[in-house]
Amino acid sequence: MTQAPKKRTVVNSIAGAVRDFRNLKTPDVEPVPDDVRIDGKTCLVSGANSGLGRAAAIELARRGGNMILACRPGHDQTRDEIKEASGSETVEMVEVDLADVRSVHSCCDELRRRGVRIDIALMNAGLMTPTARETPQGYDTMFAVHFLSKRVMIDRWLKDGVIRPAGPGEEPPRIVFVSSESHRSADTIEFDRLGEYTEFGIKESMRHYGHSKLVLSTYATELSRRVNPSETTAVAVHGLCPGGVSTRIARDAPALLKPIVNPALRLFFRSPEKAIAPIIYLCCAPEAGTSTGMYLHLMNRKAVSDSAADPENGARLWEASEAMVAKHGNGDAT
Repeated sequence: MTQAPKKRTVVNSIAGAVRDFRNLKTPDVEPVPDDVRIDGKTCLVSGANSGLGRAAAIELARRGGNMILACRPGHDQTRDEIKEASGSETVEMVEVDLADVRSVHSCCDELRRRGVRIDIALMNAGLMTPTARETPQGYDTMFAVHFLSKRVMIDRWLKDGVIRPAGPGEEPPRIVFVSSESHRSADTIEFDRLGEYTEFGIKESMRHYGHSKLVLSTYATELSRRVNPSETTAVAVHGLCPGGVSTRIARDAPALLKPIVNPALRLFFRSPEKAIAPIIYLCCAPEAGTSTGMYLHLMNRKAVSDSAADPENGARLWEASEAMVAKHGNGDAT
């Protein structure tokens, strides 16, 4: 008899990250040496204004990437801060609110207008809402930010030529998704309620977060299949879980638990600068550019969950979300 997945809360998710930290395995892959460069490559990082995205953007810029920072409105200073921290002058901004499909289309319109061609796309932006939030299009916010906006964006990029699959002898572009081991806490995608907005409170937030990350991991696996129909890699599509990262996740923990949670974060969670190692590997390591479908947990190769790897689930998700993409094909909220 299959055991039901353990109910996920913010607290036991932190406990899981602590276990990861204490039970580190010998890494399967080594950190990318400092002398590995990506000079001239155009890199887009979503959610580059803070946390992992900011640390990754600084490191990619330091290695020579021409950076495009895709951030929510109100973070204009981020460009100058990343220029200063990385020593790079090739840093640009583009505004996008990933909770609003109209904003995603506007961002894609702007990239097409600029004639951008992305070599490395780091799909980093994410969030865990403490309670239910509804997007302007009527979806659950975590579903929209973690999956739907990425599906819309990548569909547009492939259509507009912003991302172009490699031809013979060309280097494949890379798409790297920041997912989470919490995708294993959801045993199946709720296709009958895909993206549906439902009320929930803080006790249920991690369950909804895990489900949205399962949708993302399933999509990443299916995208890799569809853009690489032959044995030759045309687009390198990878995913990762960075493990526990010291961020503002504790701000939504119950007040009585914060005296426990905050010290645990400081003691056991790593800084974004240390936690980006698997991101930099998938974005920069030469071997990650000639293969597809890799998933790293910390610096260890790992298979995604059986549900996320199932081709039937991938095809079903693709078809179900295709209707959503078509509905908002021009950014219209209706």
